[in-house]
Amino acid sequence: MRPPAATFDRLTDKQKAALLVLSLDVETATKIMRQLSQQEIESLTIEITNLKGVPSALIDQVVEEFHQMITAQEYVIQGGLDYAQKLLESSLGFTKATDILEKVKALTHVKGFAMLKKADAQQLASFLQKEHPQTVALILSNLNPEQAAQVLIEFPDEVRNDVSFRMATLGKVSPALMAEIEDVVESIAETEISQSMSSMGGAKSMASVLNKCNNATAKLILEHIEQKEPQLAAEIKRLMFLFDDLLYVDDRGIQRILREVDKKDLALSLKVADEKLKQKIFSNMSERAQEMLKEELQYMGPVRLKEVEAAQTRIVEIVKQLEDQGEIVVAGRGGTEEVFV
Repeated sequence: MRPPAATFDRLTDKQKAALLVLSLDVETATKIMRQLSQQEIESLTIEITNLKGVPSALIDQVVEEFHQMITAQEYVIQGGLDYAQKLLESSLGFTKATDILEKVKALTHVKGFAMLKKADAQQLASFLQKEHPQTVALILSNLNPEQAAQVLIEFPDEVRNDVSFRMATLGKVSPALMAEIEDVVESIAETEISQSMSSMGGAKSMASVLNKCNNATAKLILEHIEQKEPQLAAEIKRLMFLFDDLLYVDDRGIQRILREVDKKDLALSLKVADEKLKQKIFSNMSERAQEMLKEELQYMGPVRLKEVEAAQTRIVEIVKQLEDQGEIVVAGRGGTEEVFV
């Protein structure tokens, strides 16, 4: 560690975590590392690698702060924040006690969202349905799009439509709502169902979520939003891509997509596709490839709708990846200059 950074006040949270791990024996440190995600392990390893010539007094300060935070957390569990505040003030003073408690509260909220992200979608949906739709909207906006989509699918139509609209229109969040969010997150963390809160939904966030929903669900949600606010629905559509939007890809783009798509996924995805879309695909294949695909569709037995939608989703992912790489252009709904992702 460079001399200018070798002071406790200038240490980042990651550096403190690295120093804490270095202060442990190998067996204990290994047990801790096993509880971390791959990304967290990589980040921590980088910090450990960069630590050089750290004074033992600095490590002692980090360990002491960690001990204080563990103690504070135990006090909170025993008697709540007020109880913890009083006990910590008697030993650490008001300023230090407040600082430690703020860090403990922040970690609790991060832990809560971490648990949400590991929760089963059906279980999480069941838990959240009792909350206010605005609270649910903000919580789902802090989950990854795949998980948020799965939770939305589990909701009844009325709840799903209401929450989706609120997610799409989220902006500044009142302190009262933030307090409610914190209570819900802590409650979920306490019941152990299996970080930032800067992302507050909006059209882009809603588009990402809908891209992970099956076609039927995405269309129903968009129709509901369009009834309430057509301009917002149009903006969401411009930011997302549905399987049916392959109609807006030019022939060269379709040919490029077909080179990447699994043949089984292609056949499954066209099982319930519009005839116009089928013809679009056929027209960009060789005669032999057309015959083989048509034959497979003709003799394909009954398949689960879930399998068809999964195949369509995989193809949509390929389309978005190629569009992001600039290899294809998707235009049509918003004009020739619009790009859908």
